[in-house]
Amino acid sequence: MAIEPVVYGASDRPPRGDYARAGADYTCTQDYAAYTAQDHDTYARLFRRQAALLPGLACDEFIAALPSLGQRPEDVDRIPRFDEVNERLLRATGWQLVTVPGLIPEVPFFTLLSERRFPVTDWIRRPDEFDYIVEPDVFHDLFGHVPLLFNPVFADYVQRYGQGGLKAHALGACEQLSRLYWYTIEFGLIRQHGGLRAYGAGILSSSGELRHAVQSPEPQRLPLQLERTMRTRYKIDSYQSTYFEIDSFQQLFDLTEADFSPLYERLRGLPELAADQVEHPAALAA
Repeated sequence: MAIEPVVYGASDRPPRGDYARAGADYTCTQDYAAYTAQDHDTYARLFRRQAALLPGLACDEFIAALPSLGQRPEDVDRIPRFDEVNERLLRATGWQLVTVPGLIPEVPFFTLLSERRFPVTDWIRRPDEFDYIVEPDVFHDLFGHVPLLFNPVFADYVQRYGQGGLKAHALGACEQLSRLYWYTIEFGLIRQHGGLRAYGAGILSSSGELRHAVQSPEPQRLPLQLERTMRTRYKIDSYQSTYFEIDSFQQLFDLTEADFSPLYERLRGLPELAADQVEHPAALAA
């Protein structure tokens, strides 16, 4: 059976990536020989730019774990080999990176996470896409996601999310659960040092969104509540207008301990909320 590309959200452009080389579980081998000198240079420039922005904006755990990728901003000159990162990651938390050609369907994605295998796209954006790309590329996945997989509590949360995703699929609740992924693993904020810091990969891998999410007065920032989060739609083609905050990764892990089945039932009877719908203080206190 042919492996088909996947599209989430609306896009006028077909998905990128060579899905013909993927196996039944959508994984493949990192095609390291295919990278050009320009590809390596694009990755190195992205790495250096983002690393310089992290102090005061990224969470402590991310900054502490970034060197685990095996590169320092001052000497990064190439895209990492996934197997080299895996040697360190397996020792730290028992996770492994697996190569995928691009976005993959929900069930294979959830299955990989539940097995402590994180899917990483191996192609990189073109130079004209340096500041913005719709689909996740190798820089987004490696720089944005992988450092926190070296944190034991966050790594356990990601696995628990994958396990919960398989249950959500069986219950027809993937849309609701996907919003939790979006507003935590991709665009989450954490309270540290008397303020906010980013831990979501979509924020940490974007120079513009990093400053917008943490410093801009424009978006609303709400305490993470499962029901509110799962009711809230999100935007894939602009900065977020709503972010959700946590106090710690342990809080995030504990929030996902309960069976979500009753929550999914409640959500079916509630209206969805627009991504930019303002939450009034009285509603938060209720």
